Amino acid sequence: MSNSRKIIELFYDVTSPYSWLAFEVLCRYRNVWNINLKFKPAYLGGVIYGSGNQPPGLNPCKFLYMVSDLTLLSKYFGVPMYRPSVLPEKDSLNAMRFVTAVAEREKEGDALERVSKELWKRMWRTHQDISQFSSLTEAGLKAGLSANEVEEILTLSKSQPIKDKLKRVTQEALEYKCCFGLPFIVCHVNGKTEVFFGSDRFELMAYFIGEKWMGPHPNKLTA
Repeated sequence: MSNSRKIIELFYDVTSPYSWLAFEVLCRYRNVWNINLKFKPAYLGGVIYGSGNQPPGLNPCKFLYMVSDLTLLSKYFGVPMYRPSVLPEKDSLNAMRFVTAVAEREKEGDALERVSKELWKRMWRTHQDISQFSSLTEAGLKAGLSANEVEEILTLSKSQPIKDKLKRVTQEALEYKCCFGLPFIVCHVNGKTEVFFGSDRFELMAYFIGEKWMGPHPNKLTA
C-alpha cells in the first residue's frame, strides 16, 4: 500500500467499555501508525435499536461472558475498569449529547478525549450515574474545563443542532449496514473502506491499512 495517510474513524459511546479499550489503543497508535484518527461520538441505544440487536444486559449468557471478558481485557490493555454491581437503568443519551457538544465547541485541542475518558472512568471505575447533568458537570471540571465552559457545553448539549448531530453520526454508522454495536471502526485506505466491530480486531485492522500491530502498548516497544 502507498504511504498516503490512512483515515480511521472511531464511532463510540461512553457507556461501552469496549469502546473505551478501542479508544485508548487507537490513541496509543496515533503517532505510531501513519493514520489520521477521527473520533465519532455516537449513541449506542440508537445503534442497538436501529440494527435490531439486543443489549448484552438483556441476555444472561452475553452478560456473564462480558463480565469475565472485561476482567481479562482490562488487564491485557492496561485500562483498569470494574463492572458495576448493578448496571444503570438509564442510557447514555444525555452523556453523548454532552460529548457531542464538547466535540462541536472544542474543535481544537484534546478536550473531547479528556472529557470522554472522565466519563468512562465515572461509569466503569467509580460507578457514578453519568446520565445526570450534575455528574456531567463534575466530569467536565475534572477534564480541565472551566465552570463557564462546562455551563456553555451543557446548554449546547440541550440544543436541537446537537441533538440532530448525534442522530446524524449514529445514522452514519448504521448506514454501513453491518453496524450492530459500538465501538465501530471504519478504515479508509487508497479509496478502499473496511469496517471492524469491537476492540479485538487490531491485528486484522493493521493488516488492512498496511501497518504493524505491536500489541496493546506500542510505545514500550518503540521507546
